[in-house]
Amino acid sequence: MIRVLLADDQSLVRAGFKALLDAQPDIGVVGEAADGDEAVRMVRELRPDVVLMDIRMPLLDGLAATRRITDEPSLGDVKVVMLTTFELDEYVFEAIRSGASGFLVKDTEPDELLRAVRAVVDGDALLSPGVTRRLIAEFAARSKEPAAAGTLAGLTEREREVMALVGIGLSNEEIARRLVVSPLTAKTHVSRTMVKLNARDRAQLVVLAYESGLVRPGWLG
Repeated sequence: MIRVLLADDQSLVRAGFKALLDAQPDIGVVGEAADGDEAVRMVRELRPDVVLMDIRMPLLDGLAATRRITDEPSLGDVKVVMLTTFELDEYVFEAIRSGASGFLVKDTEPDELLRAVRAVVDGDALLSPGVTRRLIAEFAARSKEPAAAGTLAGLTEREREVMALVGIGLSNEEIARRLVVSPLTAKTHVSRTMVKLNARDRAQLVVLAYESGLVRPGWLG
């Protein structure tokens, strides 16, 4: 059972998500929070698998709450998915840097929400490929000068290649086709790369690909 915590100051939004999620045989809502402080407390208490976190909330916003959650080593298995009104909300990029596993617009289709929850539990991130590419393009436009690539020193050439393909938004299946390997092999390379770089998930791997200079703006063709 995938255990989900809902964090949103709008009770109607929480009620809609709860009804949808609780209707699934493999997903259950274990708690609801109306502000960021309450969300952090409930995450510590309940240890959900996934937190659906609204960015704008009273007392403590979703971005600050996400930082508190992802900064606690004991909560390393908790995945945070940000909820936003607009697909490219200005806070989403900082949220990804802070450890969020992806984001959803609040009016997303029900099937997409369910796929997203299951995807982040499986270690995926950034959700649909189309949204991934838009997010990466925007991140690339905002990115700073690349840092020294020394952080990638422990990667093999194949792992660097795989990381670059993750960085331009390819899924495991697309990476497998590009490298002429099986999807399982591609997934294994991605997983090993995340472990070596201490990346929480695919989202942070994308950020590291840009920040290290391995991928640069304009590589999205």
